[in-house]
Amino acid sequence: MSGALIKRYKTAWRDPELVIVEGFHALKHALRFGAEVIEAVASRPERLEELAADLAPDLLGALRERVTPVEDELLDELVPQAPYTGVVAIARRPEVDVAAALDDPREAPVVLLEQPRNLGNMGACVRVAAAAEAAGVFATGTNDPWHAESVRAAAGLNFALPVRKVEELPKGDRPLVAIDPEGDDLRAAELPPRAVLAFGTERHGLSEALLERADLRLGIPMRAGVSSLNLATTVSAVLFSQRLA
Repeated sequence: MSGALIKRYKTAWRDPELVIVEGFHALKHALRFGAEVIEAVASRPERLEELAADLAPDLLGALRERVTPVEDELLDELVPQAPYTGVVAIARRPEVDVAAALDDPREAPVVLLEQPRNLGNMGACVRVAAAAEAAGVFATGTNDPWHAESVRAAAGLNFALPVRKVEELPKGDRPLVAIDPEGDDLRAAELPPRAVLAFGTERHGLSEALLERADLRLGIPMRAGVSSLNLATTVSAVLFSQRLA
C-alpha cells in the first residue's frame, strides 16, 4: 500500500491536471469551494478531527469519508516538507476559462501578476484576492500559481476563484490599471469598476509594454526612503483600499 501511495503522489507532482494540497486549511478550503479531492491522508487523524470540529464542522463528514490514516514516516515520503497539521491530499485542478472570468459582470477587479518570482508570494496574492472577492488571479511568466508551494501559501483558496497561468491576458472591455510607484496617488483615485489590476515584481516593477497599454497608473503612497512593498502586501493594499473605502 505504501509503495503505491508514494508512486501516486510522485506522479501527481508532475501531472499538470493535478495538484498536491498540503495542510488542514488548504484541504478545508479545497473542499469548501468544490474541489475534486481524489484522495487524502493524515498522520494524526485525531488532531485532524479536532481541527475540523473547531474550525470547519461543516466538513467533518467529508473529511471522515475521504481521509486515510498513515504513519508519520510515510507522510514524509509524500511531500518535501510535511505540514504540521499532518494532512496532504491530491486534487484535480479545475478548468479555468479565462474569457469567461474576464466576462464576469460583477464590478470585482481581476488581478494580473506580471512574471511573479516567488511561489509563496504568488499564493499569498491568491489568498488576498479570494478574501477580497476578486474575479480572478492570472499570472504571466514561468511560475505556476497552481504549484503546490503556491497553493499551500494560498491556504487552498485557488479553488475559490479563477486562477491560471497565462501567456498574456486577452484584451477586453476591462480597463487596465497599472500599479506603479510613479503613478497617481491611490488615495485620491477611485478604481474603475471591473478593472484589471496589474502588479509587477518588487525589483523591476511592470514592463514598459504593459505600462504603455495601461489606461491608468496608480501608486501606493509610502514613507520617503522606502522603495517598494512585498508583492502580496501591495495586492492587499490596493484591493482593500477600495473595498473598505
